[in-house]
Amino acid sequence: MNGPHDLGGQMGFGPVAPEKDEPYFHGEWEKRALGITLSCGAFGAWTIDESRHAREKIPPADYLSASYYEIWIRGVETLLERHGFATREELLFGHKLQEGTAPKRVLKAEMVPAVLAKGGPCDRPVDDEPRFAVGERVKTKNFNPATHTRLPRYARAKAGVVEAVQGSFVFPDDNAHGKGENPQWLYTVVFDGGEIWGEGADPSLTVSIDAWESYLERA
Repeated sequence: MNGPHDLGGQMGFGPVAPEKDEPYFHGEWEKRALGITLSCGAFGAWTIDESRHAREKIPPADYLSASYYEIWIRGVETLLERHGFATREELLFGHKLQEGTAPKRVLKAEMVPAVLAKGGPCDRPVDDEPRFAVGERVKTKNFNPATHTRLPRYARAKAGVVEAVQGSFVFPDDNAHGKGENPQWLYTVVFDGGEIWGEGADPSLTVSIDAWESYLERA
C-alpha cells in the first residue's frame, strides 16, 4: 500500500541524520515495547507480514509524528484487538475486563535467547523453475494496492537487470492477509540511478531491491 512508511524518493521530509553512537534504546519504555512485541508475536496468531501491514495502516499524521517503538506498539494494539486478545477498552484502561483469546504459546524469559537465535526462516520450496535468469532485463509492474506489498513505490514500472536469484520465499502480499504463504522465487534486481530518479540523477548510482517473481515481467 502507498502510505507514510514508504518514503523512498519523497521530498520535504528533511535530511537523514544518523545519530552518532546511537544507543539501542532511548528509554526504558522502548525495551518494554520490544519485549511486548516479541511476546505477543509468540502467541502464534499472526505473521510478520500481517504485523507489518498493521503498522502501515496507522493514519499518516499519527505515523509520522510517532517514534519507532511507538509505531510498533500501535501496530500490536491493532493485532491484539483484531485477534481477540484484548478489547479497545482494555487497551485504554490497561487491565483485563473479560476473557479473551487464549494464546497458542507463551514466551517465557528463559526461552528468549533460543527463540531469537532461531529467528523466523521464511524460505519455502516451490515446484516451478525460476522464470527469470541472472543478467536478464526485467521491468517491475505498476500497481498501487490498498493491501500489503514489498515492492517499493519508487521502483514500480522501472526496468532493471536481475543480479541474483535468491531462492523461493513466502509471498508477503498474500501472507499478510491470511491467504496462505504461496511462496515465489525472489530476485535481486539492479536499476540505474537515472531509471529510478530520472533526469539529473547521479550517473554512478545504482539501486537494488529484492523483488518477488509476480512483481516482474520481461522488459
